[in-house]
Amino acid sequence: MAFPMSREYEKGTFKHKMAEAANLPKDLALGLPVVHVTGRSEACVENYRGILEYTDSLVRVQTKCGQIRFTGKHLQIEYYMNDEMKITGRITAMEYV
Repeated sequence: MAFPMSREYEKGTFKHKMAEAANLPKDLALGLPVVHVTGRSEACVENYRGILEYTDSLVRVQTKCGQIRFTGKHLQIEYYMNDEMKITGRITAMEYV
């Protein structure tokens, strides 16, 4: 079945509607980031695209829909793989930029 190209399709809302119709999780269907925060000491980020900046007080991560900025003290990237990373330390703020 062919779908005609439309402005809705071009803006990405077509994918949102298809994911909802198929009852697929949006992170899986659309590649949206998932962030799991445990207290103030640990954050796991799934579906990221790259590490933009990494110091002991700032970690900036690029995702499909923008950047996520973690600030704090003694921040470390404990591990990173193609689609998942873990940040540890004293996280004082997480901000979507």
